[in-house]
This record gives sequence, structure tokens and C-alpha cells, in this order.
Amino acid sequence: MVAGKSSGKVTKNMAQRIQWKWVKLWTLGIVSFVLAYALPFWLKQSSAAPAGMCLIPSGVFVMGTPGETPHKNEQPAHRVEVTAFWLDLNEVSNARFRAFVDATGYVTTAEKVPDWKELSQQLPPGTPMPPPDRLVPGSMVFTPPAEAVPTDNAAKWWTWTPGANWRHPEGPSSDLAGRDHHPVVHVSWFDASAYARWAGKRLPTEAEWEYAARGGLESKRFIWGDESPSETTINLNIWQGRFPDKNDLLDGWARTSPVGIFPANGYGVRDMAGNVWEWCADWYRADAYQQQAAGKRVINPIGPADSWDPNDLRVAKRVTRGGSFLCHDSYCESYRPGARRGTPPDTGMSHIGFRCAQSLPR
Repeated sequence: MVAGKSSGKVTKNMAQRIQWKWVKLWTLGIVSFVLAYALPFWLKQSSAAPAGMCLIPSGVFVMGTPGETPHKNEQPAHRVEVTAFWLDLNEVSNARFRAFVDATGYVTTAEKVPDWKELSQQLPPGTPMPPPDRLVPGSMVFTPPAEAVPTDNAAKWWTWTPGANWRHPEGPSSDLAGRDHHPVVHVSWFDASAYARWAGKRLPTEAEWEYAARGGLESKRFIWGDESPSETTINLNIWQGRFPDKNDLLDGWARTSPVGIFPANGYGVRDMAGNVWEWCADWYRADAYQQQAAGKRVINPIGPADSWDPNDLRVAKRVTRGGSFLCHDSYCESYRPGARRGTPPDTGMSHIGFRCAQSLPR
């Protein structure tokens, strides 16, 4: 009897051990399946970019310009961590913007009669109100001078042009024939934001924009490395020749070029240098980097709470990035990924466009 009882206990314990072993094997099998098949599938699905966008992976980079630079708004260079997001491969084109306007009936800032009260804030105090026949819809158009001029006065090559807008880039006599795939221009920050909302996207933060522009290259002067653009290396649309009166057109374009025709950077995005300036979500402050660098760890910065430009205290500004077809090393060289400037959000010009970003689902 004793032996029988002992044998029964052993059998029961063995059964429990065998059962637990199978539970562990079953659990291990499920975990292995998840790691081998389900998890990669989920990651693939979660990182599959929407049409016309690409995944910018999470990472840490040096934001700003290290070393010597006359542009103090680019310093101090500091490390920033950015979470993965999607970004448009190219700048928003005229065709894509037209689809938005056709679907919504949206009217851009440049197509509306200017609000003198708002406009006067951007002008020197005491500027008289223009007559009603001059206070009409329009925008700023690049107008090259006939001869060499000093580059300390942009009024020498910018002209307020009634009737200029995204449909008529150089004024009423111009149109978009043959330019469906060129970046849309004469869009204000408000216009760009409205398009982004309609598309289910948003404007990129300044940190996201610079991180994506660098394409994984650490602290390089340009998006392709440290070598300056040359007459034999044409990889972006900028000004070649004598700015602002003589453009040698080595890149083939006097103004904007079609989106996506120049080489992509390390993340697969194009036109992050030259062609058109691009709106970012952030307010512009010349001292923004001083504020950010004061923190021990900067993660996904969304920019300052307000705007400050010591060279122009009259109007708040938003960040624009990337330079344009007007950039030249003798003038601004703003096709560098570290270059930044502020632009009044209600201002559209013939060299300002945008692209959109989108957050990954949680």
C-alpha cells in the first residue's frame, strides 16, 4: 500500500512537470512566432509610408552649425533627439496644391485684398496708407536688375506685383503652363498649414526638417557632404553666376525646377537644398538654439513660444528652411542644412513653398 501511494505521487508529479514543460514550450513557440513573423510584419506595416512620403527614422543629430559662422542664429550647435516620422519626398507641387484648391475652394493669402492694419505692422512707422487702387491682391516677385547692384538692399530685386499668386507666379501675364510639377510658390504659412490639414498631415518642426535634410550625415556643411557646389557638380537648383543680375543657368533653371529631379539624400528625400524655401511649424527666434541648448536633453523640440528677430521687431515670424533658386555663396548660402531664417507668416513670395510631415501612429 505504501509503495502504491508513493508510485501514485510520483506519477502525479511527473504529469505536472510534463504539463508545465508543454506550457513553456507552447509559450516559447508563440513568442518565437511573434519575434520571427508577427513583429516584423507589424513593424513593416507601421513604417510603411503613405503615398509620396518616406520614413525618417528615429535618431540623434547635431542641430545647427558647429565652428565659425557669421550666422549666430545657427548656434550653439547642440544634440537633438527626433522620433521617427514621415516626410513628403518632394515639395508640394502646383498640381497637388490645385487638387486641394479644387476640392475646398480655398483662397490663398496672395489672392485676398491686403489688410492694411496687419500690413502696416511690417512697414516702418509712419508709412502712409497707399491709395485703394494700389491696395490690391498680389505678392512679391523676384525681378532681376539689369546690371550689378549692391546686395545690401533686397528691394533692388524684389517687386510687389499686383495679381501675382500661386496661379500666376510672375504676375497676371504668367501662368502654370508646363509647371504642374514645379513647387507651388506664393503660399503663406497659413496657406501651407491649411493644405497640410486637408491632406491629414502637418508642417514639419524645424528640428525634424533639419534632421531629415541632413540625411544621416553628421555635422556636414551641405546635405551631400562638405564639398561646395561647383560648375561640374550640379546637384541642386541655386543661383550660378553673379547675383542678382547674371544667372549662368548651369543647372538649367532660371527660377523653380520640377520637384524631385536632383539626387535624393541619405533618407530618400529631395530638394532639401535650393529650389524654394520651405515653411516649418515653429515660431522663429534668433536665439532659439540658446534656449534649446540650455536643457540637458532636447527631444522633439517644437520651437519657442513666440517670435523674436532683433533685426525686425515689428512682426512675428515663422521659420523657413532650405534656401531657394536665388541662393548664392556670395549672398546667403542658405542651401546649407544649418541655415535658418524667419518670414512673416502672411507673406508669400516667388521662392517660398513647403512640404508636409506626418506623425507615425502610436
